[in-house]
Amino acid sequence: MHEYLTIFLITALTGVGGLALGGGFAAAIHSPSDRSVSLLLRFTSGVMVSVVCFDLIADATEDSAIWPVIVWILIGYFGTYLLNCWIDKQAHHSHSHGSHDHHDHHDHHGHDGHDHHHDHAGEHTDPRQEMCACGHHTLHTAGLVLAAAVALHNMPVGMAIGATFAGAAQAAGHGGILAALIIGLHNLPEGMSIAAPLLSSGSRPAVAIGVAALSGLPTILGAMLGYSLGTMNPTLLCVSLSFAAGAMLYVIFGELLPESEHLWQHKLSGLATMLGLLLGLALIFSHHH
Repeated sequence: MHEYLTIFLITALTGVGGLALGGGFAAAIHSPSDRSVSLLLRFTSGVMVSVVCFDLIADATEDSAIWPVIVWILIGYFGTYLLNCWIDKQAHHSHSHGSHDHHDHHDHHGHDGHDHHHDHAGEHTDPRQEMCACGHHTLHTAGLVLAAAVALHNMPVGMAIGATFAGAAQAAGHGGILAALIIGLHNLPEGMSIAAPLLSSGSRPAVAIGVAALSGLPTILGAMLGYSLGTMNPTLLCVSLSFAAGAMLYVIFGELLPESEHLWQHKLSGLATMLGLLLGLALIFSHHH
């Protein structure tokens, strides 16, 4: 029971707290520069790659052959991918109706309304504030849909934390705490992206921050599930670690890196990713020794 309480507190702090802190940053500075957010996303991606390769996968292969690990990584990746596809489909369906009162926004869209990063000619809003599954909605609804999307994909992300705690418990390590801290860092730009459109549409800062924080609650549930499965037997630990690794790989390569590339393209972006990877490697090595 002590372990579950520890996981609850740590994931609440990093999952819910990280998103709330990101929302607080958005409320404080209103429109962070594309360059700073892009570099943060890149840096976070590098740290997460280290966790996946040198912690999750390394622990999963200790008591298992490599092929089951690869299969469950692919299942975790494509499972998270399909979940996000479903989110996109539901978001587009919900906003293809009932939003005709905002013709001034719609008239600026081209024919391809499904592009996350479609430019809005003639508008002066930050493109990140429109980040969502489709472009057919107001800024306020964009923030709510993004919050729902973040909440859904935080479940497998939380499983990664719980599985890492399970692996660390067997090895007497602290990998779970490190994974939770890194997820908290990854939640900062997501919290900013949720709060920014809500703030731009006139929501009070407390409301915007609250919506961002609530989207982190599934992280706690996922962590509990990942830890429960991982502590049952070595086979389930391997499955949960591998699945969580795949889910995190989708978050990195399917969300964080494409968004950072859209926001700002520069050679420094690669440097930020490498520095994040090296920092993650150093932190993991220090915990294992």
